[in-house]
Amino acid sequence: MSVAELLRKRMSIRAFTDQPVDQATVHRLLDSARWSPSGGNLQPWKVIVVSGAEKTALERLAVETLLNAPKGEAGEFPIYPEGLEEPYRSRRYKIGEDLYALLGIPREDKPARLRQVARNYQFFGAPVGIFFVIDRCMGHGQWAHLGMFMQSLALAAEEQGLATCMQEAWGMVRESLHRHFELPERELVYCGMALGHPEPEAPVNGLRSERAPVEAFAVFKGFD
Repeated sequence: MSVAELLRKRMSIRAFTDQPVDQATVHRLLDSARWSPSGGNLQPWKVIVVSGAEKTALERLAVETLLNAPKGEAGEFPIYPEGLEEPYRSRRYKIGEDLYALLGIPREDKPARLRQVARNYQFFGAPVGIFFVIDRCMGHGQWAHLGMFMQSLALAAEEQGLATCMQEAWGMVRESLHRHFELPERELVYCGMALGHPEPEAPVNGLRSERAPVEAFAVFKGFD
């Protein structure tokens, strides 16, 4: 499968089977992703891979944390900027509404919507969770490089018939994760990723987010 095909095929999967993914497989994926671009070859990424009892412990940690802080733990790096403007606000709103419509959850059914949100903290049933860590001394450029590493990992997984979901929702419990992993003060958990085999019959996996056409974001200059 070509890179272009992988890019079109990759999507955020929100329902996984319980088919296991072994450590050797994840190691191979990371071995491919480590060749991602990195300015100055800083390689500003660190990953923590969890499965089994450790994954279950983190799912329980998230629930306990959010029961005490329903809006999440206050932090210096919010998932979205305040006062999100257009067209970004509408894009965010639409993908949420498309998701709930696909699941048959009306806007007024807040308990059902909350249950779906909670699925984030169960890795949507995936057998493997991956957390991405970055040093606080890094700047915006290095955060971008971390994102390229994550994309590389997701495409490597897609090539092997696996699926992923990048999960910024774990940023809501970033402080608790920091303590749980016993990270040094200078390190920061950015987000998580669910990794596993997609559930083919799950309606939620039919959600395909829209993308703006090239003409909406690209300007070409100097071409004949």
